[in-house]
Parts: sequence; structure tokens; C-alpha cells
Amino acid sequence: MRKGFRERIGIALCYPNTFAVGMANLGFQAVHRLTNEFEGALCERVFADEGPPRSVESGRPLAQFDAVAFSISFESDYPNIIAMLDKAGIPIAARDRDESHPLVLAGGVAAFLNPEPIAPFVDLFLLGEAEALLPGFLAHFDPGADREGLLAELARELPGAYVPRFYTPRYGENGALAAFEPKPGHPERVKRVFAEDAASFPTTSSFVSQDAAFPSFLIEVGRGCPHGCRFCAAGHVYRPVRFRPLALLKEAVDAGLAVTDRIGLLSAAVTDLPELPALCRYAVERGARLSFSSLRADALSPEIVAALAAGGARTATIAPDAGSERMRRVIGKKISEEHVLRAAEMLVSAGIPNLKLYFMTGLPHERDDDVDAIALLTRKVKGIFLQESRRKGRMGAISVNVSSFVPKPATPFQWAAMDPAPVLAAKHRRIREGLAGLPNVTVSTDVPRRAFVQALLSRGDRHVADILLAAHANSGNWPKTLKESLIDPAFFVLRERPAGELFPWDFIDHGVPKRHLLREWERAATD
Repeated sequence: MRKGFRERIGIALCYPNTFAVGMANLGFQAVHRLTNEFEGALCERVFADEGPPRSVESGRPLAQFDAVAFSISFESDYPNIIAMLDKAGIPIAARDRDESHPLVLAGGVAAFLNPEPIAPFVDLFLLGEAEALLPGFLAHFDPGADREGLLAELARELPGAYVPRFYTPRYGENGALAAFEPKPGHPERVKRVFAEDAASFPTTSSFVSQDAAFPSFLIEVGRGCPHGCRFCAAGHVYRPVRFRPLALLKEAVDAGLAVTDRIGLLSAAVTDLPELPALCRYAVERGARLSFSSLRADALSPEIVAALAAGGARTATIAPDAGSERMRRVIGKKISEEHVLRAAEMLVSAGIPNLKLYFMTGLPHERDDDVDAIALLTRKVKGIFLQESRRKGRMGAISVNVSSFVPKPATPFQWAAMDPAPVLAAKHRRIREGLAGLPNVTVSTDVPRRAFVQALLSRGDRHVADILLAAHANSGNWPKTLKESLIDPAFFVLRERPAGELFPWDFIDHGVPKRHLLREWERAATD
């Protein structure tokens, strides 16, 4: 066992981004708390800030821990994993590490969507929800054990454990994955595990930091989403949908109010919580300033809007995702233009002056008129704003945020091709031109070239690990890296996949049959 931890297992919990971003991540905080609740474990936080990575709690360098655990929410943070290992003096490649080095493991939603682009750097992935995974891992983990034997035992006995070295990908002549072969004794598929008893325990902030991106006490009201939009991974990999009971959520609100009056309610579908109006009343009556991670336009009610206004909310966010109703049918987003306009009217009438609208471009089967519909819908929302703002004597602002569609694993759109960056840039210009000169409306778009990299990291196989290493050697210069790459990144990003193609992530059993996803992909063409 490494020096300095006495009889406790030392685990460095790493968020591969800054302190501000990591401390706003509820999953990261939950893993930290759950690990420290396990007798015999000591978990400390590490972030990808400047300098060699050291823990917040004791200042220990990564190499002194028994295990280095990465909590990964976004594929764009993959380069930081390599950088943190390198700065810490830990061999980047798993094959170059032995018992003298910490065990490197990874979890989080990005990891259980598709771990393959970073598989060569990780000894062990825990695929699924921490509450169902951590107790088993911590009970099995012996830092003094033979590393190969320990990993073999975990891979065979711990549901959700995936050890890349025990699986060999085989490729066809066209470069696509042809087979994914486990070593004898290991399962062909790894089951993503979930917390079946999620309704019996709360998931809340362990820390409230003013330096966090969202300095609120965060409460998860439920897991999963009942809507199953075709582009959205959360609606497919967090099944079944589980909402927390009202009594448990009230206790969580009380715990939060002992720390701060700023309470953030989180879920992929906050407004689908059956008891949300009652929870809002309870929180507001006790002086809470409520915020929500998501608002569905078709689920807003006067009570929910009143709770936001009572908490001093100045901005609310709605995600129509597509401008036209036709496009929303294609992506499975079952909200109408009437829902969006009614939601805008309720929010402004309640005294919430500013609105953010989220859209995507580059969606499958998108036409020019669908792109134009983003500006048209925004102009209609602006008309509602004018009408209500004149009545109140003040004018708020509308922020239009447009992102490039990135096909995600384990969704019906995993077969889709991504639009090339110049096409996406042209669509962004078209939207800006459609809203040019409209007072109190601002438009922000992502950078299509960065979205291209995100798609590469999201959809790639183990070959992409070589591109990540090259990007690290090039100090994060992605244009140079992609230009020099012997591996064609467009193969992973710009190509529509045939129905029968084997995906790098197909070995993960998310509980949703691939045939169901394919059926939804085919239906999208006719909706």
C-alpha cells in the first residue's frame, strides 16, 4: 500500500476539467461521498487545473494514491485525462503500468456510452451508476494484489466491470469493426448497471462552493427520461426512469437550506417529476431560491413558473431543439410551437424577463426550411416578449444558443452521419442572418470544428486513442493533429453507418435492444 494512507485505501477522484466545472457536477460529488462512506477508503479530489495534479484535501500527488479514478461526463475532457497522467509521471498507456503504479479506472456517462477511444489508457472501467458499482469495487480492491489477477477477478465477478486488456477488436478491410473478442472466461457483453433502489436514497451536493460554476445546493429529483428523444443518450442509457419520492426530496431541501438558500433541482426531466408543484411550494415557503436544470415547454405550469419567479430567477431556459414541428417529429421531441409560445408567455408574465432558447442544426433529414424555422420561431417568441413586456413596462432579452448535432452512441441516431463543418457553419450563418437586427436577441453558436472533434471522440474505436496521443504531443493543436493523422477521422464522423455495422460500444448492454434503436432510426425518415 502506498505511503501516507495507513490502513485506508487511497483513491484520487479526478475530474478532468477545472475546479469550477467539477464542483458543479453532482455525479462527481456523489462518488466522492460514497467512497468516503466505505470503511477503509480515503477519497480525495483532484482537478485538471494548472501544474502537476495534486489533491485538494492533502496536496498529495497522483502517483501516491492506490487508485486514480476519473469521473468523465464529456468526451471533450478526454485530452485532460492524458495530460493529468503525464504530468503526474504515471505511464499513459495501461500496458506500461504495473503494481508500482496506481490502478487507473474510469466511470461516468461518457465512459459508459463508449469507452473505446480511451481504452488503452484505462485499467478498469466501471460502467453504470456509482451507487450500484462502488461497493462491489471497493470490497474487491486490494492494492497489494497481483494486478492482472485483480483485474481478472473484477472483470468476471463484478457486474459493470470492463477491463479493456481482456478484449481484442478485429477490423475488416474497410476499417470498420468486424469483431470484439473477449478472452476465455470473460463475458461477451458487459452489463451497464443501475441503482434499482434510487428512490430510497437522496443524491445531493456534498459541497457548496462559491467558486463552482453553479454555486447552489444541488438535488437530483430523478434519473432517466421518459421521452426517449432520438438524439438524446440520457433518455436511453439511464433507463428505467426513477423519480425520488416527495418526502425524500423535502428532506433534501431542508438539508440544502441549512447551507444556502440557492437550491438547484436536477434531472434529465425535472418537469416530469409528478410532485414537482408540491416540492416547489414547500421549498419557496421556506425561502428557497429555486433553479431547474431543464424545463420542458409542454410541462410548465403556473405553479412551477411562480416558484421560479419567487426565487428571484431572472432567466429561464427552454430547449425546442429544432425550429420546425416537422423536425421535432423527426427527432422525437414531442412539443409543439404552441407549447413553446405558451411557455414564453407564462415566464414573462410571471416576471422572469430573460429567456434562453436551445436549438441544434445538422440533424438527420434536416432541410433548409427547418433551419430557417429556428429564426421564425424565435421571432414569434420575441412577439410574445414584446406584448408581455409592454404590459409590464420593461423588456428582457432572448439568447438563442445553436449547437451542432453530434450523433451519440446508444441512441437511434447512432447510425447518422454528422454534417461537415463548412455545412454547419453555413447553417449557423443562415440563422444569424434570419435574426439580424432583431433588438434584444443575441445568437451564439458552437464551433463546428470542435463539434467534429467531439463526434470523433464520441463515436471512435481504439484507433482514436492514437489520435488523442498525437493531440497531446501537439499541445492540443487539433487542426495540426487531424491534418497529420494517418487515421481518417472522417471515417468515424461523416459516414452514415449501415444497419448491420458493429459499433465499438455494442459490447455494452444498456438494456435497450439494438433492434429497437434501429427501428426508431428508420422511423425517423418517415415522421
